[in-house]
Amino acid sequence: MAVQNRCDFLIVGAGVAGLRAALALAPHGDVLVVTKEAVRESNTHYAQGGIAVAMEGQEDVALHLEDTVAAGDGLVHRAAAELLVREGPLRVAELIEAGAHFDRQNGHLMRTREAAHSRPRILHANGDATGAEISRSLAAMARSQTSICFAEWTTVTSLIENGGTVLGATLLDSHHRQRVVSARSVLIASGGAGQVYMDTTNPAVATGDGIALASRAGAELADMEFYQFHPTALFLPGVPRFLLSEALRGEGALLCNDRGERFMERYHNALELAPRDVVARAVARESQGEVPGESRPVYLDMRHVSGVDLHERFPGISAFLAQHGLDLHRDLIPIRPAAHYLMGGIRTDLDGRTSVAGLYAAGEAACTGLHGANRLASNSLLEGLVFGARAAQSMLADDLPSESLEVAAPALDAVSDAAVEPLITRLQHSMGHFAGVLRDETGLKEGLGMQQEIETLLQEMGAHHGPSRRRLEAMSLSVVARAILRSALARAESRGAHFRTDFPRRDDALFQQHSIDRGDGPISFESR
Repeated sequence: MAVQNRCDFLIVGAGVAGLRAALALAPHGDVLVVTKEAVRESNTHYAQGGIAVAMEGQEDVALHLEDTVAAGDGLVHRAAAELLVREGPLRVAELIEAGAHFDRQNGHLMRTREAAHSRPRILHANGDATGAEISRSLAAMARSQTSICFAEWTTVTSLIENGGTVLGATLLDSHHRQRVVSARSVLIASGGAGQVYMDTTNPAVATGDGIALASRAGAELADMEFYQFHPTALFLPGVPRFLLSEALRGEGALLCNDRGERFMERYHNALELAPRDVVARAVARESQGEVPGESRPVYLDMRHVSGVDLHERFPGISAFLAQHGLDLHRDLIPIRPAAHYLMGGIRTDLDGRTSVAGLYAAGEAACTGLHGANRLASNSLLEGLVFGARAAQSMLADDLPSESLEVAAPALDAVSDAAVEPLITRLQHSMGHFAGVLRDETGLKEGLGMQQEIETLLQEMGAHHGPSRRRLEAMSLSVVARAILRSALARAESRGAHFRTDFPRRDDALFQQHSIDRGDGPISFESR
């Protein structure tokens, strides 16, 4: 299908949520999927750990629900979690029937256990390439549909609205050409924003563009203070942070400090299989030096594991480590927490509707309250399947009319990316220092001041130049950073992935509610 300036459904993002929605919408109209790079370049593609799904009957469904609620530290929207665990098995079965290949043993699906799960229920593909297999199978199905068109290497610069309803978007291609596309409805499925931090497991495309687009269009954001830091990212100087899957600890990996001590017993009775927020804080504390700014090494240790060929079980991880002279069977692997997953995002109902008519969201970009304050390991791929499908159904049910748009796209020279890059680096360092694993009021206020200064500089650049992809990404990161900092400052307690050293205790009396960011007004707290 040739690219059109008008479509029925416009989807921003080509990860699991976006592709699953596109497949559901395809029989009902023309679908345009916009992605900043090639279709495969998404957080979904890089997901190692697996997909959690209760396929052993109602008892397992009930346990999966309780594990999800427990991990969320008192803030999970139970109705969202119930939908996930009940609809998840059907969505995974559909995927398998369509050709997705998950690891099997003696003809049966292999299931492993990861942190905070009460029983083995994690499916894997090719050991540690689950996301890549899901992405491959969904993309293959989508490309076979004549009603689905992909606009690759294309950035959405703005959403177009009239009378409080989103009617389409402005797109920028890799040649700096802009065009306007009208649509009956728009779905944001652009994933997370890990690049707001210097240390992240996310790919370079994860700059929070969809969240920023929605916020600028007036959509409410929720729970933005809850950024999950994966406790075990490879920590080598000059090497991008590489995810060392939760499944390693499921197979028996231990964590130890520079004195060779296994330290998790001081933090949680589940030891290395404690919830991610607990393990991330433990690793962060153990890595602190005796003087401010000094760090000490922390390691993941699998040298004692026998009876499992770790190279076969984790081929992708093993290959990456080998490039840097490391071996799971032989070496201590240096680790550090890294930004991994945003529990918050664009506030939606259980069917993907945002607070703006015509605008929907699903996957990591959205916030249904499913994860509460801390996501259960391997629930994110399932979330994309379940809520991508649900968002598509509500887009069809709402049946909004399509309108022709007459919007002029400005023809200005793009700002040099060289001028933008130092500002992004400065923002990333600031966020890691002031809004990382450990936070306090003084640091959050300082971080907010720095964010405001950076945003002003970016706006001044934009006043004299047309959009470039990198400046748009910088603006997106600034919007996301502001939302994280404001929400973290407002939540004067510690809960899940949000830990305030000046308010180290959970406070249900005041804060067992979701933070809501409506833009310029103060952060409010509301129940679902």
